[in-house]
Amino acid sequence: MQIVYDGDCPFCSRYVAMVRLREAAGPVELIDARSDHPAARRVTQAGFDLDEGMALIDGDTIHFGDEVVHRLALMSTGSGAFNKLNARIFRSPRVARMLYPVMKAGRNATLTLMGRRKIGG
Repeated sequence: MQIVYDGDCPFCSRYVAMVRLREAAGPVELIDARSDHPAARRVTQAGFDLDEGMALIDGDTIHFGDEVVHRLALMSTGSGAFNKLNARIFRSPRVARMLYPVMKAGRNATLTLMGRRKIGG
């Protein structure tokens, strides 16, 4: 399993670092979307815009955006305050779909304020 996220975004970096996945999820590789990693290229070649969200590669399937935070919430351990809150909020696909645009807007605003370019720009 691989998670492709924006390594320049402080929120994205902290989020993927803080999510603790159950052992049943298996090993997870964290990949900076700004790198030339084959997984990052695979996501963009599949038609996903990594400026619009993070991706979760699970075998032959690529999950994107709100679906990623939903899936990670279902796979998280529930240990620690962050994971408990994350699981409670994002276990609902509907809530994940509603909140993800807000998270994305916060990311974009933060990158602008920090003077960082978008992944594709």
